[in-house]
Amino acid sequence: MTPRCIHGDARLPETLAEALAGRRTSLLLTDPPYCLLSRRRKGGDDREPRGGRKIDRQPVLRFDDVRAYRRFTTEWLPGAAATVTDNGTLVVWTNFLGRDPILSVAADAGFPILAGEFTWAKLSREGGGNERLARIYEVALVLRRAPLPSPDLGDPSRPWSVVAGYDEEGEADRWGSHPNHKPFGVLEPLLRTWSAPGDLVLDCFAGSGSIPAAALRLGREVACIELEATWAARVSARIGELLSAPAPGA
Repeated sequence: MTPRCIHGDARLPETLAEALAGRRTSLLLTDPPYCLLSRRRKGGDDREPRGGRKIDRQPVLRFDDVRAYRRFTTEWLPGAAATVTDNGTLVVWTNFLGRDPILSVAADAGFPILAGEFTWAKLSREGGGNERLARIYEVALVLRRAPLPSPDLGDPSRPWSVVAGYDEEGEADRWGSHPNHKPFGVLEPLLRTWSAPGDLVLDCFAGSGSIPAAALRLGREVACIELEATWAARVSARIGELLSAPAPGA
């Protein structure tokens, strides 16, 4: 089947069913909303974004507290995890507050083993000089049903970190500058380590399509979902462009 981004809510079984069309996935690699808490005044009312700036793109989703984020995680993760093959892997991007809710819900869904945490050291944008600093980082939790076997001598090492800027290739700017864009160089080691060519990769929160685009570039099949119609259309266009591009050397 020709891949496209399903416009829908990943918490709904019918949306997952439409995206997967009866298939199971070897890798759930996704970047859900982070556990960002609502900013409130002393009286309890929501505060405006800092500086009163207008936000052109979709506002960042915020939660009242960590318990609300755990409820949200319970709504989407178990259904998605159930589509993963017995020897498959969950890779879920998160922030510090979201780590424990994701680990807890994943364990209840049959993925109790934290194989490791993949860290992206995020380079600052270039200034006047040559120096670029890794001021912040993001983490992807790598979760399995059972412990990984010990590597044999000569097995390739598993990468657990990468250093890269937000948009090293200009793809973020080209496809809408989504706030949660991940460059290809950050996603490539995850896809190569936890999937093989021809495997199906599922992304429940596609955003601007960073994950499905990287998976297609590496010869994987993709299934993806995005809640916002505008972004879902962008992802489908991005997928279509990749599929219609001539093969290297053609």
